[in-house]
Amino acid sequence: MTEPYDLSARELGHAYRNRSLSPVDVVQAVLGHMARWEPHLQASYLLRPDLALAQARASEARWQRGEPCGVLDGVPVTIKENIATRGDPMPAGTAATVLQPAGADAPPAARLREAGAVIMCKTTMPDYGMLSSGLSSFHTLARNPWDLRRTPGGSSAGAGAAAAAGYGPLHIGTDIGGSLRLPASWCGIFTLKPSLGRVPIDPPYMGRAAGPMTRTVRDAALMMQVLARPDARDSMSLPAQDIAWSSADATVERLRGLRIGLLLEAGCGLAVTPEIRAAVEHAAHLFEQAGASVEPMPPFMSQAMLDGMDHLWRMRSLADLNALAPAQRARVLPYIRQWAESAAAFSGEHVFRAFSQFHATRVASVAACAKYDYVISPVSPNMPAPAEDPSPTNDPLRPLEHIGFTVPYNMSEQPAASINCGYDAGGLPIGLQIAGQRFDDLGVLQVARAFELIRDAQRPWPAPPAD
Repeated sequence: MTEPYDLSARELGHAYRNRSLSPVDVVQAVLGHMARWEPHLQASYLLRPDLALAQARASEARWQRGEPCGVLDGVPVTIKENIATRGDPMPAGTAATVLQPAGADAPPAARLREAGAVIMCKTTMPDYGMLSSGLSSFHTLARNPWDLRRTPGGSSAGAGAAAAAGYGPLHIGTDIGGSLRLPASWCGIFTLKPSLGRVPIDPPYMGRAAGPMTRTVRDAALMMQVLARPDARDSMSLPAQDIAWSSADATVERLRGLRIGLLLEAGCGLAVTPEIRAAVEHAAHLFEQAGASVEPMPPFMSQAMLDGMDHLWRMRSLADLNALAPAQRARVLPYIRQWAESAAAFSGEHVFRAFSQFHATRVASVAACAKYDYVISPVSPNMPAPAEDPSPTNDPLRPLEHIGFTVPYNMSEQPAASINCGYDAGGLPIGLQIAGQRFDDLGVLQVARAFELIRDAQRPWPAPPAD
């Protein structure tokens, strides 16, 4: 029998309706499972079992009255640490932050709370979310449940690890250059980085998106029913739109006749490893077998684009560091300090030219994708680095060499998903990115669901180490 912590959100909803399980049963099972995993993963922040159980009891009472709040009532969820939850401190992954309670829920947390979801905990992240790893000066190092020696990715590090390990079915993270899709790829789960503004976030920022991290496409679509509602606090929030998220449960027929671009080289950064390339090529073959037309496409990113974004983010981070008192600044992860402080010599003209690469990336991305319905590619050119490494290169002056496939869709505001498409020789997952036209979030979910139905058999989810 499947344990409650391994059930999908859809399955939990059915169980609550027919009263074969209660939210209290499920939360107790998830808490027990987390207790076995957490000494090894260190994925959680503010794990408060009594508070989670209180939410579960309130949900149980609503189900007993026949008055659930909606499709997520009583379903366990985790929330990335940098998404504010009322009354809780938000350290942003760094020991430099002066901890103060948040005055209100950020939009994603508010929507989940309104829906009756049980907030199990927050999940960990690296300093300021500026690393693709779980290394943090505030949180204990997060690890990958598939191989504890490896990073889960980042910056949604704890969320990716929690989803793969079974800390309940629903998790939410954020992404400004790949921070949803990289941990999803390296942890073997599904995620959708929505079109900019589809899931409102506070504070908003150029390219910043919040999105679901789940084991299945259908659970991500279920979350989108709740998350994709406008919120005035996000100046880039999209207008209300009646999207039939339930139709994300597409069949393989959805792929027939589609024009798919196959991008195997990013045009910048690290070279794609042979195992990742082979896994993505195999996925492309499955698309063709299902009736799609797959066409190789040349890279549209350049090293100048990637470097420009890197340098602008360095200057932004340097300005943030300069605003800190010396004692606070000294607490920031040394890798982040070295990266940001390298911008001190940049001229105004250099920073302007760096900033211009954001728009150049947007223009190139939209133009390259225009003739395709969807574009598939690797999520990352490399497999996960050692857990202790801040980035795949372990070099603060070449820190973003692994985001060439992911970052363009943040700048172009297009939806892009990561779904597992294979494993390397060591059994680690490999992510396939599926990107769509701007605002076609539902289409990306449908194509991902169809691929979920035709991909090779998936391996069992990792289990906690034996005591």
